[in-house]
Amino acid sequence: MNQSRPKVKKSRALGIALTPKAVKYFEARPYPPGEHGRGRKQSSDYKVRLLEKQRLRAQYDISETQMRRAYDRASKAGGKTGEALIVELERRLDALVLRSGLARTVYQSRQMVVHGHIEVNGRKVDRPSFRVRPDDVVAVRERSRDKTPFQVARAGGWAGAGETPRYLQVNLDALAFRLDRAPNRREVPVICDEQLVVEYYAR
Repeated sequence: MNQSRPKVKKSRALGIALTPKAVKYFEARPYPPGEHGRGRKQSSDYKVRLLEKQRLRAQYDISETQMRRAYDRASKAGGKTGEALIVELERRLDALVLRSGLARTVYQSRQMVVHGHIEVNGRKVDRPSFRVRPDDVVAVRERSRDKTPFQVARAGGWAGAGETPRYLQVNLDALAFRLDRAPNRREVPVICDEQLVVEYYAR
């Protein structure tokens, strides 16, 4: 069975390419799946906000409970809640493993963390939701470095999709990176109108 198919369908439903494989399918058919995909009319304000929340959740591949927790923390952070929400999600360990070029997709990144291949400041961390702090050093554990995905990462195989965000200092040869500082919203490569997400939760 082709595992990329569900991601392609989801990409088309949400209007964003969730994996590199989905990009070509999405560009060919940039409308929702199903026989009525092309002709769907403008939806209600609620549906627009719901879709935006689902798009953000999908890009980080998190549950509704995790999303709600992140929103609650962001709403207490001061400043713009939407921007704080994106920064909150971006500090997840699996998100930063992806951004650093150690993984190709957020799904692969999560697997790497869950399977115990990643360490933070020299200690194994197997929780994808672990919140990385500025100056934390994240690396592939010594015993995992010869595995094929990390050899591909070392050769720059996963890093070709986009520029490394400025808040990360990456050394692919060492299979390691450091979070230099908290991200700024404009630097985070997610597609989202976060104000609509805030409005969804504040309703």
